[in-house]
Amino acid sequence: MPDIITLGKITSLALVNSINPCQIAMLVLVLVTILTQNPEKKKKVLVSGFAFISAVYIGYLFYGIVLVQLFSAFTETLKQGSIYLKYAIATLSMVFGGLQIKDFFFYKKGSFGTEMPIWMRSRAKRVIQKITSPFGAFLTGFIITLFLGPCTIAPLVVATQTLSQLGLLGALPWLLYFNFIVVLPLIIITLIIYKGFATAENISNWKERNVRVLHLIAGILLLGVGLTLLMGWI
Repeated sequence: MPDIITLGKITSLALVNSINPCQIAMLVLVLVTILTQNPEKKKKVLVSGFAFISAVYIGYLFYGIVLVQLFSAFTETLKQGSIYLKYAIATLSMVFGGLQIKDFFFYKKGSFGTEMPIWMRSRAKRVIQKITSPFGAFLTGFIITLFLGPCTIAPLVVATQTLSQLGLLGALPWLLYFNFIVVLPLIIITLIIYKGFATAENISNWKERNVRVLHLIAGILLLGVGLTLLMGWI
């Protein structure tokens, strides 16, 4: 079984995925839409928020299972070139980390490899504004995750390369844990809005004010993972 260092690695990678301004923005937009249509039905906001979060969780779990299976299917090939694969994944992690840090200094909405493309945002907003039920929130979250996933799953790729050594059954508990960390900020945001500690607009404004910092944190974590892989610490 993985040791405490692996737990730290998986947790760090999951935290990188959890710091996702696009997912936060889409969740807030879903909650604003539901609140606007049902101002007196706060429970519907809670259910819709968790429906959206469930879809994100399932979407990332789908990607994780596929990646573990792919890595497992090529076990022998990967063993022969394991050192090169390790360097490739470390490089991938550092490249995406660099892109995230770049967004701290030169932020541009829809940046390649770090955010949802601009052309996709307008379409996503139009879809979300038509949501009238928790099922609609779930469907929207799942679609957004499927389209957004390839741009943001670099940490998941790094994690599943390690987890694939356990086989699918051995990796599954770790994938469940990974995805819980990924959606944890979304759960917190939903509960904050439901309890009335802050409005959806407050959360959205906070995200806009701190989007550069969120990218910086994600970038530093990704760079750290890449460097520790290169140094053989994990």
